[in-house]
Amino acid sequence: MNKTKPTFDVKKNPNPVTGEQRELLLANPGWGRVFTDHMVTMRYSEDRGWQDWRIEPRKALDLDPATSVLHYALEIFEGMKAYRLPDGGATLFRPHANARRFRNSAERLAMADLPEDLFVESVRALVCIDREWIPSAQGAALYLRPFMIGTEVALGTKPSCDYIFCVIASPVASYFKGDGPAVTLWVSENFTRAAPGGTGAAKCGGNYAASLAAQAEGLREGCEQVVFLDAVERRWVEELGGMNVFFVFEDGSLQTPPLGGTILPGITRESLITLGRHMGLTVREERYSIDQWQEDARSGRLTEAFACGTAAVVTPIGKVKGRTHGFTVGDGKAGPVTQRLKAALTDIQFGRADDKHGWLDRLF
Repeated sequence: MNKTKPTFDVKKNPNPVTGEQRELLLANPGWGRVFTDHMVTMRYSEDRGWQDWRIEPRKALDLDPATSVLHYALEIFEGMKAYRLPDGGATLFRPHANARRFRNSAERLAMADLPEDLFVESVRALVCIDREWIPSAQGAALYLRPFMIGTEVALGTKPSCDYIFCVIASPVASYFKGDGPAVTLWVSENFTRAAPGGTGAAKCGGNYAASLAAQAEGLREGCEQVVFLDAVERRWVEELGGMNVFFVFEDGSLQTPPLGGTILPGITRESLITLGRHMGLTVREERYSIDQWQEDARSGRLTEAFACGTAAVVTPIGKVKGRTHGFTVGDGKAGPVTQRLKAALTDIQFGRADDKHGWLDRLF
């Protein structure tokens, strides 16, 4: 890992959003539609490595039609947030975990290796220059999207020699409307998200693109999200279109599908496992079939289920629908364990509780 703190050129936006306009935007930012004034960019070439590190006004990227990302999907990204603290300061949540996962994703797609300190310093720098964009409303945060794309101009099927790394930021409210009602899932039987040996554990755009047809099918069936089964037996629950999943049983224990290359190693997932065990709960990482899920929900053995991720945080699952499945989880609402875990996580993230695990990276 490169231990040298990067030096960078700063060019402030000459026409930033006014304070009055920003306040209006922050009052109801929605999700991923409003963006801050600046962006971070850094370029890579095989002969020079990473260089040209900048903070500059947010602008469009200028890409040649033959740029490799447009033809071979050489793209990876991360999702993370900056949180406003009670004293007016701000913090990141486990940024080094995002940096490690970013490197793992790059390795899987044969992309350039970005040292973890460069990743973290880039995120820190953008948040600090756009600090006024961090919302103060309940549950709102500044969503950060670091990403890297292959930029070599060539049509040969090979790893790119050139890359751009960027960080952009977007103030966000709740991912799902209402911030509380349980979601309904659609069981995908025609599509799978990932297969053994594939890119399921990498956070790359191709995985999300592959999920969209199933997601659209679920929306047509009146569901907010899709749940994917394994690609081999079409039996085992893996994850949602963009979130990991947990199950809560009548004895208070938790279970989540194990990582094995086809499931994204979610940072929220890992944090909830730690928090659950810290609370004295039994947490298992074991396979769980869709048929067993239905049987346990109907018998009452399963009392709660929830999805989790950086964007949606912790989202209760109320109903599950499919061509051959249909059941309600518990009373169809957020259960006590789900609510307790969400409160424990968000209280740490927003500085309302002690950070006993050393997860916060205070910025100012």
